Amino acid sequence: MANITERISKTGTKTYTAIIRLKGYPTQTATFKRLTDAKKWIQDTESAIREGRHFKTVEAKKHTVDEMIDRYLSGANLTKVQDDHTGLHLRRWKEEIGYMLLADVTADTLTLVKEKLLTEDFRGKPRSPTTVLRYMASLSTAFTVAVRDWAWLEDSPMKNIKKPKAARGRVRFLDDGERDRLLIACKESRNKILYTCVILAISTGMRQAELFSLKWIDVNLKDGFLILHETKNGERRRVPLAGHGLELLREYAKVRRLDTPLLFPGIKNPLNPIDLQTPWETARKHAGITDFTWHDLRHCTASYLLMNGASLAEIAEILGHKTLQMVKRYAHLSDGHVSNVVASMNAKIFGGV
Repeated sequence: MANITERISKTGTKTYTAIIRLKGYPTQTATFKRLTDAKKWIQDTESAIREGRHFKTVEAKKHTVDEMIDRYLSGANLTKVQDDHTGLHLRRWKEEIGYMLLADVTADTLTLVKEKLLTEDFRGKPRSPTTVLRYMASLSTAFTVAVRDWAWLEDSPMKNIKKPKAARGRVRFLDDGERDRLLIACKESRNKILYTCVILAISTGMRQAELFSLKWIDVNLKDGFLILHETKNGERRRVPLAGHGLELLREYAKVRRLDTPLLFPGIKNPLNPIDLQTPWETARKHAGITDFTWHDLRHCTASYLLMNGASLAEIAEILGHKTLQMVKRYAHLSDGHVSNVVASMNAKIFGGV
């Protein structure tokens, strides 16, 4: 039920107060200068209440983007690896639009920030479309939770924004000569742990954060495996250890530090993971290796596995990918193997023709 009350001020100005009373819902009121506006508000508001949209809009006028992000991060149960990325992304969104009420955040607002992220310098060069996609995905997830779980919004303003086209997955791995030079440089480094860490990175495919956050309690040197509890996709992963990497780790265990649970503790603070950025860059420079990052060691693992007959499904399991999409970038490296399979099939079917 709704009604409109007309009021006339001492100066003769008319106002119209609209009141909506629906059973089971709080009374809603609003005042307008024109009768037509009051009638339209009643019509729109009654419709929104019956469709379950109205009170979400009210909530969106009570909460800011800052509040949404803080609440999301406090209850998201992110792993350390996930938090390093998601936290970075959401802190940037807070800097840009944290002050805004959720009701005021539009697709245009988010598009302007997206374009800024794409064009500004980040660590000396523009961000890639893939990186900006990750910034957008982090905020989109927070919006989705605010819509689905908290009823703070009717819908996510990120929903219909045009996404930048992701670049093709990078495939940079070391050929035999480059790998030999890099390992020699690492072995000759003044940092005695660099060589072991690089060997483990190549032989297991672990991400840098996964490797450096390892604890001795998660390593089984007898049976040759370790357990990663904090991974990018949030799932535990069993990583096989074999060959040279396992031998190095067994030797390293004989001189392990007892004042920290970490395999590779920092020099100044043994409770923090080691920082190998400087010795890594020095070794890479001495080896004459260009256009190659620590993360590319992971590409080496995938590439070497594929060229030695591993399937895409096996590589995805080893690297900790939930789908095959991420490892399809390496598929061209097995062209010879695929050709042999096709040739074998044709020989069996059409061999007698």
